[in-house]
Amino acid sequence: MPSSITMKSGKLSVPDEPIIPFIEGDGTGPDIWRASVRTFDAAVQKAYAGKRKLHWHEVLAGEKAFNKTGNWLPEETLTAFRTHLVGIKGPLTTPVGGGIRSLNVALRQMLDLFVCLRPVRWFKGVPSPVKRPGDCDMVIFRENTEDIYAGIEMAAGTPEAQKVLDFMAKEFPKDFKKVRFGTAAAGAEWQTMLEAIGSPKRDASGLQVGIGFKPVSYLGTERLVHSAIAYALREKRKSVTIVHKGNIMKFTEGAFKDWGYKVATTFFRNDIVTERESWILGNKEANPSLTAEANAKMIDPGYDMMTADQQAKIVKEIESVLSTIGATHGDGKWKSKLLIKDSIADITLQQVLTRPKDFDVIACMNLNGDYLSDALAAQVGGIGIAPGANINYITGHAIFEATHGTAPKYANLDQVNPGSVILSGEMMLRYMGWTEAADLIIKGMDGAISAKTVTYDFERLMKAEGDTQVKKVKCSEFADAIIKHM
Repeated sequence: MPSSITMKSGKLSVPDEPIIPFIEGDGTGPDIWRASVRTFDAAVQKAYAGKRKLHWHEVLAGEKAFNKTGNWLPEETLTAFRTHLVGIKGPLTTPVGGGIRSLNVALRQMLDLFVCLRPVRWFKGVPSPVKRPGDCDMVIFRENTEDIYAGIEMAAGTPEAQKVLDFMAKEFPKDFKKVRFGTAAAGAEWQTMLEAIGSPKRDASGLQVGIGFKPVSYLGTERLVHSAIAYALREKRKSVTIVHKGNIMKFTEGAFKDWGYKVATTFFRNDIVTERESWILGNKEANPSLTAEANAKMIDPGYDMMTADQQAKIVKEIESVLSTIGATHGDGKWKSKLLIKDSIADITLQQVLTRPKDFDVIACMNLNGDYLSDALAAQVGGIGIAPGANINYITGHAIFEATHGTAPKYANLDQVNPGSVILSGEMMLRYMGWTEAADLIIKGMDGAISAKTVTYDFERLMKAEGDTQVKKVKCSEFADAIIKHM
């Protein structure tokens, strides 16, 4: 009997015949969905021999919804996702003009899907711009409801922007100095410089300044980082890296980092060790007679140039670590704990290319996660095969989705790679606890690609690398190949 997935005592309760809402998507969405749903059903049938079955329930969003109902995102669609908890969707068109900025963002916000989950792994045989794409095996937890997704902006030249500028000039004059061209005096000074080099005189628009704010909260950080660490422990991952730009934005990005460490040490103390703690414990184990001051000099090379108060703070940190977790984490026990560390966003974007094995699970704010997930996808075959999910681990609500666009020029041609939706479905099955079916999809994908049976995007790249054995297949035929290799 078909029934809804529910959440009981903090755990997902999945019936043998769950109802799964789906949005086929716009543009190439119908082609991709037809290929994907056959793959999901085949994996479930093969894994459970009829004892389990997915009951698909179509709901509308995007162009199809607008054409049928006059509404881009009908309330019935939201109700279905709320009721059945877990669903899947293809790519959606962003409405032109006012109203909803993005249907994807709207779904995330209305259902409070605060985690954007993006696993990144390479399938053998997929063309890659890097030498060792197999070293890339990461899972990104991108915060989905704050930062720029909740950004507040005032357009340059508007009364709203001017109100903010006037308020800052009056209430925060020191900070307002950072807005270099926000005053008439600054504009006049700049105009004088321009005239000196023969530039034409500017009009009043030259003084316009756009304003933007981004909120970052403790609670938003807590639930994101908590979810990332719980996932890492459950999946037996080695580390969680908190990615941020806290060296510049100390009270938003920096707070995200500090709060992330607080979450780790508050909720998971016995299961984790921070990177600095590992240094302190490791130094002491290598030399049991090491003083706290000597240990401090080893973990902070600039120790000798610090003030006395700064030095005392580091020494106190050393003593606190040794006294509080020395018994539980010392004698090498810390080496088996989940490592919690942080990394500045710009160097992270470099090191995921040059040192990918250093990264495992990544917890980050919205914008940093956007950059990272697409940059990593490029290493393992492109966004066309990158899966994604938006999840609320507290309520259990989750929507698994294609991470690419609608590609309308390829619509109804049965050409495009369905990999993003197929692998998103694999994530969905794994989230539901149907790991046997999920494993079959991975096996089928591995087999199809290894057999060089691929869609045009991979075929073009493989041939460019000199592979003459590759066979180009249609979207639907790629699904056939995956099912065959299960």
